[in-house]
Amino acid sequence: IPPSPFRTRWLLVLAASFSSLLVSRGPLLSVPLPGGDSPNKVFGDWLEERLTWRMYKARRQASLKVRRRVGKYELGRTIGEGTFAKVRFAKDTESGDPVAIKILDKAKVHKHGLVEQIRREICTMKLIQHPNVVRLHEVMGSKARIFIVLEYVTGGELHDIIAARGSLKEDEARRYFQQLINAVDYCHSRGVYHRDLKLENLLLDTAGNLKVSDFGLSAISEQAKADGLLHTTCGTPNYVAPEVIQDKGYNGALADLWSCGVILFVMLAGYLPFEDDNVSALYKKVR
Repeated sequence: IPPSPFRTRWLLVLAASFSSLLVSRGPLLSVPLPGGDSPNKVFGDWLEERLTWRMYKARRQASLKVRRRVGKYELGRTIGEGTFAKVRFAKDTESGDPVAIKILDKAKVHKHGLVEQIRREICTMKLIQHPNVVRLHEVMGSKARIFIVLEYVTGGELHDIIAARGSLKEDEARRYFQQLINAVDYCHSRGVYHRDLKLENLLLDTAGNLKVSDFGLSAISEQAKADGLLHTTCGTPNYVAPEVIQDKGYNGALADLWSCGVILFVMLAGYLPFEDDNVSALYKKVR
């Protein structure tokens, strides 16, 4: 029996219908109800309400199902969120493999002038297939969003491990550094310069292998000016090479190698070689 406020009227409909069948077996319309409504009208009103509610639920469930699925991927929990994007865990419904989907809002990307940066990141990652670089599976889009499907890496950031332990043993640091150099050397061989290498962008998989991530600030060799150098100042201040902040042009490969040296120092020492709360003072130390 439906919940209130239909319960009482529904009981009256049932009682009137039963009475009609017993006494005259006449049409249901001939049995009046308190308030002057016929059983058919009461039942019709109730049925219309119920059907409307069920249609709403069906549309709602269909809408949720669409939002929980992108292409062949079933979306799960949010595992990361930033100003312009969020990253959600997802599962490939065909293979069952886990992936991470970076979801970008197109309106925000256009508003903040990030179109070229996103395009560059996607194009760069399409050039790279290496065991120590987070893999790009595919890119999809809708009217409002961009979906970048990436390899799902579960071991966390190298930064978190060092923050918890203070420093690494030499053998462990050597293993991570070798994997980092292998990945960076491969990128350079493909004409790709990361330009933001730091501990936070080095992830670990379940086997403890290092994975380089986040190519949002990367450059390719074709972006070099007539002098053969890159001229965009970018990167994280603590890891950036001196020539990058001198605004005279720099070699992308050498700038990446400087950042690798800073990473090696932190792995062994447990702290940054250049650090200051004031960015200007920090740059003076780097120079």
